Amino acid sequence: MDDGRTLEGRPLFTARVNSNDLKTIPFNRTHLSPNELGYLTEAVGQGSTSGDGPFTGRASALLGAMVGGGRALLTTSCTHALEMSAILLDLRPGDEVIMPSFTFVSTANAFAMRGAVPVFVDCRPDTLNLDERLIEAEITSRTKAVVVVHYAGVACEMEEIGRIARRHGLAVIEDNAHGLGGLYRGRPLGSFGCMATQSFHATKNVQCGEGGALILNDAGLVARAEVIREKGTNRSQFFRGQVDKYRWVDIGSSYLPSDVLAAQLTAQLEAFGAIQARRQAVWSAYHEGLADWATAGEVSQPVIPDGCVHPAHLYYLLLPDLDNRQALIAHLADRGVQATFHYQPLHAAPAGERYGRAAAQGCPVTERIADRLVRLPLFADLDAADAARVIDAVRSYEVV
Repeated sequence: MDDGRTLEGRPLFTARVNSNDLKTIPFNRTHLSPNELGYLTEAVGQGSTSGDGPFTGRASALLGAMVGGGRALLTTSCTHALEMSAILLDLRPGDEVIMPSFTFVSTANAFAMRGAVPVFVDCRPDTLNLDERLIEAEITSRTKAVVVVHYAGVACEMEEIGRIARRHGLAVIEDNAHGLGGLYRGRPLGSFGCMATQSFHATKNVQCGEGGALILNDAGLVARAEVIREKGTNRSQFFRGQVDKYRWVDIGSSYLPSDVLAAQLTAQLEAFGAIQARRQAVWSAYHEGLADWATAGEVSQPVIPDGCVHPAHLYYLLLPDLDNRQALIAHLADRGVQATFHYQPLHAAPAGERYGRAAAQGCPVTERIADRLVRLPLFADLDAADAARVIDAVRSYEVV
């Protein structure tokens, strides 16, 4: 298991598919960590299940340490954490925020809801991350921030992006939904921007069904973030004894999750190392087991640049074209393997055209990537036999 080629002590490449075995291998299955049910029972039995209880504190402390020491505020979703970041930036209608077109809709929605204009920039053809070489051309007098998304948990080029942001006085926000546990030149993802957001959706490496967090690396943002998260009130200060009553003092919303969800998340974060070892083993098995097939079929595998450590969030293949992508997904489905594509370009979406604008040169790489990408099943409980079965199913497809 240490070299990533075995799971549970069994080789990954020896299992073969029985033609009568039609058990479906799902794209994702949530992992049950050792303390999860016990913590959930404890949370329900403690007499109060509202937010900011004991498990919220425990999960926040664990998370803050994992992302480099920033203040972690749990939220009900990564979407809500992004919305909080947009409020904290004091965005006004017409302000512009540069971001990749190849990302989930929440990355853009959070800023468009404040009246800001998402400016969609193309992705790199290797890592599929925001292409840092294209950012500066899109900066105008209205630009306020750059939002980076570490696709598949592989870091963007944060040193260069940081230099660009400092040169133009821009905030950097990390949408780190994929990147918990990832590193860039030895530093945790989530520690580079003034703010970062995390997702604990059921599809993420650690999860609580629905959940997220806002990471504040600028201490000057913490007090207001607490207010925004508590419906615009100073409730957190009240419970710390800093004010004699709590009042409505700012805009905000209900972004605080139940302590029951925090209990589940605490257990998952405590098991992070074990979860990651299992996911890394599957990722490595795919990468090695499909290498010669990919080369022969002119299929691209993930690229991990020097200085980047990824958290095995997802494994994808880039087929030569849309027809092959669709045919491979159907081929795998016929063999009981659920695979899927991923993001559709935001700049070309109806809302993207309405609320945002594309970079002057468009986003041609994003458009090609979106048509070619296939994601394979990857979750902590994918066992050796099923991982090998996925590999065999992919290898049995002939690229045309």
